[in-house]
Amino acid sequence: MASEKYRELMDEFKKIGRAVFDIGLNNSHSGNMSVRVGDRILITRRGSMLGFLKDSDIIETGYEHNDAGISLASTEVNVHRAIYHGTSALAILHTHPVTATALSFVEDEIVPIDVEGSYYLRKIPIVEFEFGTGSKEMEKVLPQVLKNYKIVMIKGHGAFAIGDFLEEAFHYSHMLESIAQIVWRVRAMGVDSKQFERPYFHQW
Repeated sequence: MASEKYRELMDEFKKIGRAVFDIGLNNSHSGNMSVRVGDRILITRRGSMLGFLKDSDIIETGYEHNDAGISLASTEVNVHRAIYHGTSALAILHTHPVTATALSFVEDEIVPIDVEGSYYLRKIPIVEFEFGTGSKEMEKVLPQVLKNYKIVMIKGHGAFAIGDFLEEAFHYSHMLESIAQIVWRVRAMGVDSKQFERPYFHQW
């Protein structure tokens, strides 16, 4: 990989990782992100602090096969590979948004009721797995869902967002939590938020 391109990607990982942490989409050591460059993947190190990434926290490994870097890569590297294989994504961001995760326990999907959220994300599906971290089931199901959506919630766990670059995946991740916050606050006022949902979004 050309050194200038590599340096740009390192800087992008650090910028997005810090933003994700600062706005509370992940705790100190949670979440992961990756980009695909040709037949290579750059992915965060397992157990890394996304808000304080160093160059050594960004691991390069194969898109198709394991190599020396795999021992340090995120435990969800095979989920990332499966998503790349099954979609047109070039970047993936996995976050743990608190409000959206809370809603995932009581909803089958998250439908935005605000104008901004509705413009970008018509609906966010929620899927449930017996093993919701790095499982073979996730490798099979998530690419199928992400063919039709830019972001998906895993019940009780967190979100996987895709894009052409990390900033785009970050946008969808932050938008999801904003949508969930608005739904939760409307409900906190004693109002049924579902009356504001657009019925045709459920069929999206």
